[in-house]
Amino acid sequence: MTLGGEGNKIGAGRVLCGVTDWLDILKEQARTGAEMAREVPTTLANPDISRDQVKKLFAALEQQAEFVERLRQVLEANDFEPEVLVAAEKLEDRYAELAASAAERLKAMRSGTATRQQ
Repeated sequence: MTLGGEGNKIGAGRVLCGVTDWLDILKEQARTGAEMAREVPTTLANPDISRDQVKKLFAALEQQAEFVERLRQVLEANDFEPEVLVAAEKLEDRYAELAASAAERLKAMRSGTATRQQ
């Protein structure tokens, strides 16, 4: 079984390696999420960003949110501690919020309220 897209591979064999692998994956995703939380608002605020770029960003954020959701489900299925599950849920929410912000920017661009359209 493989979860996620390019760069987001979780193979079933990793389960056999132990709990640490899942926690490492969650930590890696949390670092990426923190970076995205810093970069996405700046990117979306750029008046020179095109609709195509926003669409691609939205798609990538949606894909990441889906990946983290599946990761959370795997953690739940493997009876991880509640604090680990809460961290995964917060990360899932972060990606969903970032995707929503990209969707709002795209909506604004389509309605003509954005400063620049392409």
